Amino acid sequence: MPTTLPLPYDYARRVVPESADMPPAPASLRVRRAASSDLDDLVALELRSFSSDRLSRAQYRRHLDSDSALVLVASANHHLFLGSAVLFFRKRSAVARLYSLATRPEARGQGVGAALLEAAAVAARRRGSRALRLEVRTDNAAAIGLYERHGFRRIGRYARYYGDGTDAWRYEKTLG
Repeated sequence: MPTTLPLPYDYARRVVPESADMPPAPASLRVRRAASSDLDDLVALELRSFSSDRLSRAQYRRHLDSDSALVLVASANHHLFLGSAVLFFRKRSAVARLYSLATRPEARGQGVGAALLEAAAVAARRRGSRALRLEVRTDNAAAIGLYERHGFRRIGRYARYYGDGTDAWRYEKTLG
């Protein structure tokens, strides 16, 4: 049975210390598990956040109903999604996978990604994971910087990983 975050997860209680290169999350930012009723907003956020390699409506629907996936949303109020994260868990594996991290373009640099990363780490720990892995485009300097500031270390490279042929870095964070 999956373990979930208390709803809503109050990012203001986060454990990650503030630093000069990590802007604080908006005071009203909340991260919670997504519900089936959030499907339209998740798809709209996906369309605004990515120009390719997007999750489809059917994929989101499947992930929202899956015991092996967790979809998180960050919002300033219940109806304005600022970001989302999709995590995958495999049976008998101590490694969780952050499959997707999306942030509204106008909310980037405001702590939304940091809030989602922290909530993802909390959720993965509660599910018994000892590590969190992800892939990121080698040309996405902003995301790479975010992951590295939050303790992820580069562990590999995948050639031509994305649909447009771009390579991906593989990152991992040990969960304490």
